[in-house]
Amino acid sequence: MARSEKDNLAINDETVLDGMVLIPAGEFQMGTPEPEPGFLQHPVHTVYTDAFYMDMHAVTNAAYKAFVDENPDWRKENIYQAYSEGYLTHWKGNDYPKGEAEHPVIFVSWYAAMAYAKWVRKRLPTEAEWEKAARGGLEGHKFSWGDTEPNRTQCNFADKNTNFKHANMNADDGYKYTAPVGSFPANGYGLYDMTGNVWEWCLDAFDYEINDNALKRNPIGGHNSITELVEHHNDFGLKSVMRDRSHDVDLDDRLTERVLRGGGWDSSESTLRIIFRDNYPPVNTENCSGFRCVKDIFLL
Repeated sequence: MARSEKDNLAINDETVLDGMVLIPAGEFQMGTPEPEPGFLQHPVHTVYTDAFYMDMHAVTNAAYKAFVDENPDWRKENIYQAYSEGYLTHWKGNDYPKGEAEHPVIFVSWYAAMAYAKWVRKRLPTEAEWEKAARGGLEGHKFSWGDTEPNRTQCNFADKNTNFKHANMNADDGYKYTAPVGSFPANGYGLYDMTGNVWEWCLDAFDYEINDNALKRNPIGGHNSITELVEHHNDFGLKSVMRDRSHDVDLDDRLTERVLRGGGWDSSESTLRIIFRDNYPPVNTENCSGFRCVKDIFLL
């Protein structure tokens, strides 16, 4: 299909801000008209999002280290493990692996991503914002570049380097694990690695179905509004998941699964599709999951 007409509206010429890209306001078709059994996909429905800025790249090891250096409560030795199991387990102490400054940070929980986002005066994207941005202005396509199956030039995914049973043994993207951000072409909005490399945390609580009462304008799973969710967690401050139990969050919050999107270096073609949704508790960390941030226009 052609680009959405609503995404071709004239916008300010200055579309890049501090390593971010402006995603225009408007409607898009979220989900798929043909949900597959066994996959937790949204049926296709119309969603409107306000304009927002999104990071061109996932947050890198170097960027996250700057956060850790300025916020000692987020050093590995100070983390309260009940909120961030396996936090930065691949780092040596509080330093990322040699030569991987520009690789996306991994082994970070949703709570860690939220704290970083607060520190840089941004936030995590909603699931709807993430999907709209990943589509790059295209409607109805499987991947951020179109419908052709992933190959070694398009993204970092499960190829012959990974030795997974589900890997495409005929492809070689050049990386066994994560790749430096921006190693593959950007999508139509100028965003890199929206497909593959690392799964990305979203703001939303994971919902298993779309109902008729769901918000169609700036939707946010499990909450009444984006502002409500962000302010609720900001109340805990940067100490929200530390040893300081006076800043504790309740058990329900720790068990509320959050959304991950985009697929990673470990993903097969099916889980790289834009519509594919994954979910983990917010304390979870993985060697294939990271995040990127967005910024509301009204906060500029």
